[in-house]
Amino acid sequence: MSIKNVEIPYGAYWSTPFTKWQGSLQHLHSMKFAAHVAKAELAKRNIDPLVFDSGVLGMTINQYQSFNGAPWPLYEIGAVNTAGHAVNQVCATSARGLFAAASEIVCGMANVSFLMTADRCSNGPHIYYPNAKGPAGSSEDQVTYNMMNDCIGGHSMMQTGENVAKRFDITREELDTVTYRRYEQYQDALKDDQAFQKRYMTLPLSVPTANFKKEETVITGDEGVFPTTLEGLQKLKPIQEGGVITFGNQTHPADGNASAILCRSEEVTSLTSRPEIKIEVLGFGQARDDLAFMPAAPIEAAKRALAVAGIDIKQVKAIKTHNPFAVNDVAFAKAMGIDVMTMNNYGCSLIWGHPQGPTGMRAIIELIEELVINGGGYGLFTGCAAGDTGMAVVIKVSDR
Repeated sequence: MSIKNVEIPYGAYWSTPFTKWQGSLQHLHSMKFAAHVAKAELAKRNIDPLVFDSGVLGMTINQYQSFNGAPWPLYEIGAVNTAGHAVNQVCATSARGLFAAASEIVCGMANVSFLMTADRCSNGPHIYYPNAKGPAGSSEDQVTYNMMNDCIGGHSMMQTGENVAKRFDITREELDTVTYRRYEQYQDALKDDQAFQKRYMTLPLSVPTANFKKEETVITGDEGVFPTTLEGLQKLKPIQEGGVITFGNQTHPADGNASAILCRSEEVTSLTSRPEIKIEVLGFGQARDDLAFMPAAPIEAAKRALAVAGIDIKQVKAIKTHNPFAVNDVAFAKAMGIDVMTMNNYGCSLIWGHPQGPTGMRAIIELIEELVINGGGYGLFTGCAAGDTGMAVVIKVSDR
């Protein structure tokens, strides 16, 4: 059955720009920065943080004193008596966090839930694990090591993309063509002085110092988007001998945060900036593919989410994906029988980067705005995550 009575109030969400590895946000504590941004965004919307009776933090990369999880940033924004918890499903963290927040509303544990997603790939922690029975221990660089060494199979994330490309007979030419199309779609979000992005993003953004007492710099948008031409993509060599993945047709690590409010329908009026717009959360799906076939997992996850929502892929008006590789989109389109060139309008993680936790949340926010611009309809978000898993979300935008 579809999820009932869970909505996202229009405009009650936001995202920072995403910045490149070691870029303008690399010095900021993820949780503190998410709270810093949320406090300002809530004030702009005249939303009292005391209205939140539940909070969810989606974060994947350890930060100093992140042990407590959600209660810390909730307190920082003024939700001093709001309980909450943290979730982590690596790249699918946003979808998992949305599911957690929606579930609490469905179960009657909350009327209004606040989802924060935040991560910083830059300056990822080096973690030491003591040996309880001797002087030596083991250690890892949490971000870079795990991207290159799967805990089960030992393979890199990139290898999963190559495996899926072979399964679906995807060519290098297909990947380069889709990558260039994604870059073109992102340019639409920059038109008219970034009009699309300014629907949900505060621009320019004042970036604070590490102690949040002064201004470090000002950024005017995403940082790390590489100017792309089809000819330039075609000149790049595959990273793996005989492979199809290059540095051009995959994403890049990034930093940033994104947040959204979920609530029961009865609570929307006091939280929305446009009460005539209804944004329903209708279904979720999760799946796991074979070992080392991560980019294929979103296919089954999407099918399951559509089934829960009670609709067919042909009824979906807009699709957003987390696409760390262009392989993801080509495989998904082939499996679902849709036009790969019509997915991911206005941008996607392949172009604006991948800070992990907030990646999907920004995509879902952009999905909502695309549907609003086009007069409503069903929207689908789906994306993969380490462990060969995937999650998907179905939403519907309509008139109230």
